[in-house]
Formats: sequence, structure tokens, C-alpha cells
Amino acid sequence: MNKAPDNLAVIGKVTGVYGIKGWVKVYSHTEPMENIFSYGDWFVNMNGTWTPVKVRNWRPHGKGLVAALDDCEDRTLAQKYCQCEVAVLRDALPSSDDGDYYYHQLESLLVVTTDDVVLGRISHLFNTGANDVMVVKPCKESIDGRERWLPYADPCLQNISLEDGVVKVDWDPEF
Repeated sequence: MNKAPDNLAVIGKVTGVYGIKGWVKVYSHTEPMENIFSYGDWFVNMNGTWTPVKVRNWRPHGKGLVAALDDCEDRTLAQKYCQCEVAVLRDALPSSDDGDYYYHQLESLLVVTTDDVVLGRISHLFNTGANDVMVVKPCKESIDGRERWLPYADPCLQNISLEDGVVKVDWDPEF
């Protein structure tokens, strides 16, 4: 996973090709999933380079989404987008409600237990279907060199302070 520049927020991924006319399958991190198409132009991560892309058309397909991208008229051209992350300008995202956070706001925050033991920093988050998970990687302040996957849910999650750059968790460092 290649971290997006600070002005971009990853909101999905192109997961495959659809048909022979250049359409692609899209996985969305947004809720509802169709909102991935409401933020204007996309940027896709192609081999480490974030490239602007316009969505020409889209529609639901089964339990997912498919999209037609500008200058992508056949299956061969569509294949170059497979497994590319999709991002938008952070300024295009609506402001979040109090107590709600975008994943990108939490990435790199320090994770500290209620006993003030530093576990590491949030590398990224993902959704399991049941709840979100914080992937906490060790940093120089960490108690040890272990990577931890912590639930982004009660009762584990105690407090988030974007101002202080800290997420407080109720977690046993030995677990």
C-alpha cells in the first residue's frame, strides 16, 4: 500500500475489469457505496504515481459497482487500472460530524493504552464487515516491536484527540 499524498484521501479501489468496452469494477469505502461517484474527479495510484481520472459513467452491478473511465474504451486499457487505489481531493469530502472521523484523519496517530503505554502508530484501518480495525505498527516510542490489530469499537476505543495526535485504547499490551 503506497500512502496517498496529504491532499488526497483514498476512498476505494479498482478491483477488476468488466466486459469488453473498458468498464472497471469498483470497490468503495464510502457509505453508501455509490457516494464514491459524488466527489468529482478521481486520482488513481498507478505504480506509485497518482494520476487524475474522470468517470464517464457508472452504475450498480450486483452487489458492487462498475464504472466507465475517460480514455478507456476497451478491456486491455481497463486492465491497467486493476488493483489501483482511488482517491479524491480531501477538500471535496464533506466535513465529518463530531465524533466521526475519516480513516485518513486517524492514520499516523499515536495509540496509547489507558495506562499510558505506547503501542505504536496507526498505519491504516480496514473494515471486516463486523467492525473497523486499526493496524497499529511499532514506532520509536512503542513498548515493543509488535504490530497489533485493534478493534475500532467500544470498549477498546476510549478517546480520540486529533489535536494531540493520540488515540486512547483499553487494551492489554501483552495481548
